[in-house]
Amino acid sequence: MTRRIGVLVNPTSGRGRAGRVAPDILRGLASRGDRIVSIQGVDAEDAAERLAEAMGEGLDVVVAVGGDGTVHLALQAVGGTDTALGIVPLGTGNDAARELGVPRGSTSEAVAAILAGRTRTFDTGVVETADGQVRRFLCVLSTGFDAHVTQRANEMSRPSGNARYVLAMLAELRAFSPITYQMEVDGQVSTSDAMFISVGNGRSYGGGMMVCPNADTHDGLMTMVWIDEISRPELLRTFPKVYSGSHMDHPKVSERTGRVIRLSAVDQVAFADGEHVGPLPITIRSEADSVAVIVPR
Repeated sequence: MTRRIGVLVNPTSGRGRAGRVAPDILRGLASRGDRIVSIQGVDAEDAAERLAEAMGEGLDVVVAVGGDGTVHLALQAVGGTDTALGIVPLGTGNDAARELGVPRGSTSEAVAAILAGRTRTFDTGVVETADGQVRRFLCVLSTGFDAHVTQRANEMSRPSGNARYVLAMLAELRAFSPITYQMEVDGQVSTSDAMFISVGNGRSYGGGMMVCPNADTHDGLMTMVWIDEISRPELLRTFPKVYSGSHMDHPKVSERTGRVIRLSAVDQVAFADGEHVGPLPITIRSEADSVAVIVPR
């Protein structure tokens, strides 16, 4: 059966590589006779509007060609619908592709998986801000030190990959102090002076930083990880351990799971999948089997 496939391209991903290889990807996706709808905006807002228009006309699949930001944008359109999500990962981190088992080695492998793969459902996280704004995320929502690092890293153009996060971390560490959070997990309220809080539907962010290594995209739960107040030198020693997940062994690191999590703190913001969400307070919930993703057979 002929499918109608929307291809959302971020031409700047991978230092422009996505734009350069997009014609090859479009040809590859059209090779089986499916109808291809190319979607590309002048910026993220324009791309989202164009994608919404295409969804209104009916799409069987939306293929995100780019990094985690492009996947995040596509997720807002396809989450909770019957439209499947395909990914051709061409970004810096590609955490969504890593979490979902999408090939990251070559564009041809990713395209082949979309053409011949199977559809599998995954949970998504849903975050709502105090003003009623709602968005989905696939991997990790963060607030506190790691959110500050993400914001700074997003503002940096160099270097690429993990090195950008390391430099951003060192810069943020100079002035960072613990944050008083009120946390509510499935109705149970607690308070902590914490360095950061991460809430994972998936395990990683920032290009493989396994901040929530026990999160599971099929358990219907959010996994919250936080580290209570420690000194700046201790934070400098501990935070890099998120790359391996060994930070979980630190005595000041805690973990809880729940279906609904509420977080509040003064003058703090949250990021989800590396994208700005908004200020706290926020409510995060798990929505089981809420996105269909095309994965390799």
